[in-house]
Amino acid sequence: MTDVPARFDAFRIHDDAAGYRSGIEQLSIDDQSPGEVVVRAAYSSVNYKDALAGTGKGKILRRAPLVGGIDVAGHVVASTDPRFKEGDAVLATGSGLSETRDGGYAQYVRLPAQWTIPLPQGLTLRESMILGTAGFTAALALLRMVENRQTPDLGPLAVTGATGGVGSLAVDIFSRAGFQVHAISGKSGPAADFLRSLGASDVLGRDALSTTRPMDTARFGGGLDNVGGTMLAALLAQTAPYGNVASAGLAATPDLHATVMPFIIRGVSLLGVASAGTARDIREEVWRRLANEWRPAHLDRICTREVGLDGLPGVFDTMLAGDSFGRTLVSIAPESR
Repeated sequence: MTDVPARFDAFRIHDDAAGYRSGIEQLSIDDQSPGEVVVRAAYSSVNYKDALAGTGKGKILRRAPLVGGIDVAGHVVASTDPRFKEGDAVLATGSGLSETRDGGYAQYVRLPAQWTIPLPQGLTLRESMILGTAGFTAALALLRMVENRQTPDLGPLAVTGATGGVGSLAVDIFSRAGFQVHAISGKSGPAADFLRSLGASDVLGRDALSTTRPMDTARFGGGLDNVGGTMLAALLAQTAPYGNVASAGLAATPDLHATVMPFIIRGVSLLGVASAGTARDIREEVWRRLANEWRPAHLDRICTREVGLDGLPGVFDTMLAGDSFGRTLVSIAPESR
């Protein structure tokens, strides 16, 4: 691996007797988890899970130390798997990165071939990381819904936590797929204008999902919830017969206090979205759609911030404080492809 320097920068997380801490360190490729594919990283991204892992405010790491970052995209510099050759543009999201193995916040990353995905034609490396796990999660939610017979005729899709990474990409992706989208957000003013510019036909305050009734007037065909708790329960209570609600986040709480009435009276389905453990064939199909018919039309608008590895701590704090907006791209060694 003559193209890999002896030492390179990586944002590493420790949790030991000296305490929880993270920052840039110099590593060698042999310091990283084993894998068949070595990638020169161009971009990564910041997800809520990254902020929890980087600060220790959530139990994300299963072992330590680990390089952070659940996403990465770049070019192959070495591979022992015949499916990949030097120069191939690839990406990886989830799949244990920054959880059970070293992640994408490094100039060079060693990945298992099983979870390394060729960059689909129609996306650049930069665009793939504006999407990242957030875009993959939104598209996986839509795939689960349409496979369970969700159609635009059932009514608009609600998206909670709409100004966040998953939410803002979902607004764009769902509208591109032909659905009317109602964005639910506690933010107003410029945030509402931002959501409409992404394709939301309506922007509603959180009070739109404040009902405590087990069943209420059906006003949505279904939706994507990134919040949990009372908002998810209210969305279920207001979903049309045989509509689907995908659960992908817990920004407010992991709790859900609801009844079975939407399920047994209206036939509503609650679909779980676990992006990290998605099977490879489904993973490839989601990325194919993201590069084609579900490709967001406003990726540059959704990317509201771009930082280097040294800017990660500030982004983590902003995200956990609830002040993040859109997507944060991490530029490691930017490349054009």
